[in-house]
Amino acid sequence: MNFAFDVDGTLTPSRQRIDSEFASWFLNFTEQNTVYLVSGSDYAKTVEQLGREICESVAGVYSCAGNALYVKGNQIYANELELTEEELQFLETLLQLSAYPERTGQHIEMRLGLCNFSVVGRGANHNQRLAYVQYDTAINERKNLAELIMSRFPRLEATVAGETGIDIYLKGKDKSQIANEIKPFVFFGDKTELGGNDHTISLVADKCHSVNGWEETFDILKEKYQHTILGDKK
Repeated sequence: MNFAFDVDGTLTPSRQRIDSEFASWFLNFTEQNTVYLVSGSDYAKTVEQLGREICESVAGVYSCAGNALYVKGNQIYANELELTEEELQFLETLLQLSAYPERTGQHIEMRLGLCNFSVVGRGANHNQRLAYVQYDTAINERKNLAELIMSRFPRLEATVAGETGIDIYLKGKDKSQIANEIKPFVFFGDKTELGGNDHTISLVADKCHSVNGWEETFDILKEKYQHTILGDKK
């Protein structure tokens, strides 16, 4: 059985480093099992969060929602996404129309095959991110903005991602595309609800664990999959 893991909110706190105890246990798990990472972030950010040893121990790192694959630190392939002027201008308009008062910069970030959009901006510090999370939780701003993007531009898919962002990609170029290369697999993710960036991959996984933080991931692995690092790899 293959294992695929989201990163932010699943293996680490959002945009932060993995817990040291969990990192040691998980590295052992990756050495005894066929493990893939499936992140919306780019490869450099995943290395920053998990460390190079884990990223090069796994069978592959699918970055940018599966639009780039890295094996042992080497890029195997990468998809491209180029937004039109109309699409970019629409994102700028959404940014201006949002009632949220704070802006920290880096609101539109182009990645391989993906665009990350954030009202508060990727320049936000921890407290600024928490403040936006509270705002978004109360009014579902990101979910509503994602629906507006898809309604306006049918070629695009937009999903809630991480704590403050929206991931935008061509339809079908989301995390579920890894199922074309990996079967069967167990998936762990924290945004598996409809509209979340783990939703589509959760539908094609042979088994899915929807988690609320890395601690729950760690607990499930120890409870249900401890045998896979003790010699039984069924």
